[in-house]
Amino acid sequence: MNSKQTNGTYIYTYVHHKNEHDLCRMEMRSFFGFDTQLNYLMSPIKIDPSRSPFIEERLEVMYEAENIPQLKELMKDMVISASTYKVYCFNRMDLGETKKIPHQKRRQVERELGLIIDGEPDLDNPEVVFGLVFVDNRWYFGKYTKSISVWREHIHKPVSYSTALNTRVSRAIANIAVPNPFGVRAIDPCCGIGTVVIEALSMGIDIVGRDIKPLVAKGARENIAYFNLQGTIAKGPIAEVSEHYDVCIIDLPYNLYTHITREEQFDIIKQARRIADKCVIVTIETIDDLLEEAGFNIIDHCITKKHLFERQILLCE
Repeated sequence: MNSKQTNGTYIYTYVHHKNEHDLCRMEMRSFFGFDTQLNYLMSPIKIDPSRSPFIEERLEVMYEAENIPQLKELMKDMVISASTYKVYCFNRMDLGETKKIPHQKRRQVERELGLIIDGEPDLDNPEVVFGLVFVDNRWYFGKYTKSISVWREHIHKPVSYSTALNTRVSRAIANIAVPNPFGVRAIDPCCGIGTVVIEALSMGIDIVGRDIKPLVAKGARENIAYFNLQGTIAKGPIAEVSEHYDVCIIDLPYNLYTHITREEQFDIIKQARRIADKCVIVTIETIDDLLEEAGFNIIDHCITKKHLFERQILLCE
């Protein structure tokens, strides 16, 4: 079929640092069940693009066609509820094998399609933005959503540690642990200053935090309150957790500023196995044997780097 009206298809574009390539793909797999080496993907699954630190934008496809005249023919009877709109072509970068479209050409097709729509164009403050993208020799048109980098706001916390996970990695880890928040209860029992908890709470994930150090737990509460988020941070070791959760997120303590033995690490892992069905563990050391001994199976993993510092992200069940 050369052209058609389409429902239930979403196109996402991706941007990430080279050191975050594997983490980005692991998050993709968590959201969509597959990954791709391309910087865009298509899926029937609807994800808020602002959840991911790597998704740049999302197109909810309404029409697709081989060329602009076919697309204009499909759009001629389109009715919109908004009074003002704009059309935005986001081929400003290469998308897979599709080369970027020059600025002048993008503006031209935006104007052509904008004239088809019954409404008032507004380039500055439109009520609705329609997106247009050309990939794999086809044009796609639909409702456009730009990602908002919420995680950037969380960089500047009142309490911070140099060894804490950064906000981008923390947000991706929360998504890997809880791709669909509906009905899921999560816990971060070694939450530190609350970096992962903050990202999870800001995405509507039902999560509680905990830390064995009173001053650290206090700092996490201050950070959560600073961003006007509602969350609980308890004080005490993971061994005192009595409730059961769907998923547990643990940035495993390591011997940089916190002295911890391998036996103590194993105890944390055993407790995680006790309190949750699924666990995302962050570690700087290979602990596959400890996970196996505790009864976990590693179902996905990746490595994320910061300069010469590497962390393993392990998804376990």
